[in-house]
Amino acid sequence: MRRTVAQLADGREIIYFDADPAAPTRGASDTRDLPPYQPASEMRRDPLSGEWVAIAAHRQSRTYKPPADLCPLCPSTADRPTEIPEADYDVVVFQNRFPSFGTPPGVPVPVGDERAATVLAGVDGGSLVPSRPAVGRCEVVCFTSDHDTSFAQLTPARARTVVDAWADRTAALAATPGVEEVFCFENRGEQIGVTLHHPHGQIYGYPFVTPRTARLQAQAERHHASHGRPLLGDVLDAERAAGTRVVAENEHWTAFVPAAARWPVEVQLVPRRQVADLPALTSDERDAFVPLYLDLLGRLDRLHDQPLPYVAGWHQAPVRADRERSWLRLEVFSVLRGPDRLKYLAGSESGMAVWIGDVLPERVAQRLRELG
Repeated sequence: MRRTVAQLADGREIIYFDADPAAPTRGASDTRDLPPYQPASEMRRDPLSGEWVAIAAHRQSRTYKPPADLCPLCPSTADRPTEIPEADYDVVVFQNRFPSFGTPPGVPVPVGDERAATVLAGVDGGSLVPSRPAVGRCEVVCFTSDHDTSFAQLTPARARTVVDAWADRTAALAATPGVEEVFCFENRGEQIGVTLHHPHGQIYGYPFVTPRTARLQAQAERHHASHGRPLLGDVLDAERAAGTRVVAENEHWTAFVPAAARWPVEVQLVPRRQVADLPALTSDERDAFVPLYLDLLGRLDRLHDQPLPYVAGWHQAPVRADRERSWLRLEVFSVLRGPDRLKYLAGSESGMAVWIGDVLPERVAQRLRELG
């Protein structure tokens, strides 16, 4: 794979990933007149939960549901420059122009105990709600230059390039000062909240370990302390032994519906070998992931005879904390509980985080097996 790094007109980084080393040289310039890139997000800590919340008011002005001929993720043309200066591309990654987390160029990022000194006076001038700049990094990943397709329709070779790009960016963001966790994900479908229909995903470099990951890590630590074994490894063994919720598998990966699934459609893709993150996957494991994932996405689209809206996100180990208990997995879930029915997060889920499943996990797994 060939990796080419360039800059956009406002100073943001853009990286081209080409599977063919003989692909055209990536040297097109961004001709737009853009102001310098200066992300201005803020973080405030909720005094009741202790969780950080990003305040990114500038995102209100981001591009919203443009027509296909004005898509900012399509290749540039002579009369319409976009976020990607090239006339064509394989896979491309660039810094988000409207980031939730972002470090302004040239600004030093404190780490460790130094962060305490960066806490501002706090909201309303007090100390009850601490505040500080939301440093970190948000990137956009375009899977293909073809606007009218989806990840499920990628060739295996192109999907493999995406996997390598995810791993490359995970390693790079993990080495970025201030980043504590890296999350690669794809939102697909307007029902999920997608505002740009070009096939793409995102990568977040968070300046903290996310609340969900912290809870999962704590649960894994308790299980290991009691049983001396990795929690997800025991879950994987149990699912494979039962078989009732396994959708598909191969030598290196198993896809199954969790026994306590929260969403109407929810599938976990788990490698057989315990690895902390995407960069740790071997070439064989990356090769084996691609056909299984493409097959799963095809089944999901056939489930209700329509393109399934979904979120697909990689759960990776935090950059520095508790990596030895982590086990990489991809979680895919959908809000669609029927051909014309959405699951809305109502009082119990939204208010108290107590989930009520709408469908039987075993039935979902059976249907997905039948659709293979």
